[in-house]
Amino acid sequence: MPGGPPNIPPPPAPGASVSPGPVPGSAPPTGGPELSLSFGKGPTQRGTSAPSSPAKSRESLLQRVQSLTGAARDQGASIIGAAVSTAARVQPFNKDKCFTLLVLDDQNTDWSKYFRGKRLHGDYDIRVEQAEFREISLTANADAGPLVAFNRGSSKQPKSYRPDFILVRQAPRDGAKDYRSTLLGLKYGGVPSINSLHSLYQFQDKPWVFAHLLQLQRRLGKDTFPLVEQTFFPNPRDMLAWQRYPCVLKAGHCHGGKATAKLDNPGALQDAAGLLYGTGLSDSTSYCSLEPYIDAKFDVHIQKIGTSYKAFMRKSISGNWKTNQGSAMLEQIPMTEKYKSWIDEVSELFGGMEVCGIAVIVSKEGKEFIISASDSTFPLMGDTQEEDRRHIADLVVGRMQNVCRPSMMTKATSRTSISSRGGSPTEETPPVPIGIRPAPVGGGPPPIPERTTPGVGSIGRHGSISSQSGEPPEQPSEKAPALNSLGRRDSQASQSSSVSGVSSASAVRSAASKGAAVPGQASVADEAEDTMKNLRKTFAGIFGDM
Repeated sequence: MPGGPPNIPPPPAPGASVSPGPVPGSAPPTGGPELSLSFGKGPTQRGTSAPSSPAKSRESLLQRVQSLTGAARDQGASIIGAAVSTAARVQPFNKDKCFTLLVLDDQNTDWSKYFRGKRLHGDYDIRVEQAEFREISLTANADAGPLVAFNRGSSKQPKSYRPDFILVRQAPRDGAKDYRSTLLGLKYGGVPSINSLHSLYQFQDKPWVFAHLLQLQRRLGKDTFPLVEQTFFPNPRDMLAWQRYPCVLKAGHCHGGKATAKLDNPGALQDAAGLLYGTGLSDSTSYCSLEPYIDAKFDVHIQKIGTSYKAFMRKSISGNWKTNQGSAMLEQIPMTEKYKSWIDEVSELFGGMEVCGIAVIVSKEGKEFIISASDSTFPLMGDTQEEDRRHIADLVVGRMQNVCRPSMMTKATSRTSISSRGGSPTEETPPVPIGIRPAPVGGGPPPIPERTTPGVGSIGRHGSISSQSGEPPEQPSEKAPALNSLGRRDSQASQSSSVSGVSSASAVRSAASKGAAVPGQASVADEAEDTMKNLRKTFAGIFGDM
């Protein structure tokens, strides 16, 4: 149709192929814009693709997904930042009213959650600071106690704390790692702990602990308290005369089955002794022990946490003679009276232990042998570990309630004790003059002055009044008769106004006559003479017309 709109083909449907040439049988477009897919030279116009283009649809969808993901990421970051800032603003404890608990354990267990919400003395929080032995350094003062600093590799200045109580769940000594000096510093500072620092230090040498188990066996009997037969050697070269095989070698002080080996013949023993002797360790740290190998059916671990008793049976599945290596089956078994009596006897060692455990091995013949004992650092077992940690936390809270006292309560007690004696907490006791006995505590009878000559009755009366007013009593002098005659005619008002002056003047005169060490003795004597003159004039003015 002449003069009509150009014949433009409709846009291709999604998924249809686009032909680069003109459509056959259609008239060439006239007067309309040139459509070209050529990327060569020539006048071209840049236009947008059709809204229904598959590429455009995928691109827009991807953009929308990316924008939504970015918005969600930003929103999540803002929520996390708000939570972190809120947690930083909200203090988990009251800095002014709290006690610091130092927990020595690895980072696999977060002990702070077991003390969250617990308070001492009604309104005192428990501030939990947890670290490993290798992360702390301390200095101990006999009066101020230990000052513990955490060194965790940060460039910032490490914070220091003064712990009020300590919970030890990590072994201070294990193989080459030895932190007994930290125990010494904590003991030097006198910090209470669970277990006691005394008992913890006693457990830093396994032969020392086994020697105390032998004492229990001698007292109770081998049938009542069965121990594995063990032989101690201070030096590895001393054990070459051993003749019983197979045997188990335990070298040094290690935990978790380390430095423990099964030896089947003398050659293996010589090799082991050569290795131990060639390590370069000193004779004091290279001790070892040998015990006959027991073909065990399973082993039993007995633990005591306060008043909670538990026993676990562990049996190897992989066939390893060490049940703590490879696959093993763990099962909680009933606590028998025999097991309870064993753990109770062990808990009485070294002054008493609130948390302790023992390891028992059961042979295939059914015989039981106690092979070791452990303190509060023994590992928890089974599905009741959370329950056991709560028991330990409750035990710590109970002990802290008894041994940790608020400082304000101590100050109040000291003030009360001082005020009950009639003094002020900050008031210093004045020096006692020479020749005068100190006043008795509690408002007793007035002190008796030391005299060199018999006193006169009137002087004694004035002395008693002056002692009650806090002034030193006067000494006898040649003016006593005149004062006596004046005192008989004196009224109550004039007597009360003049007694203090007479007492002070007579005390200075008596001190000067005895040759006491009085600062400015000449000036004091002149002032005393002037005071006596003024007193004579005063008495003359009062009683002159009578």
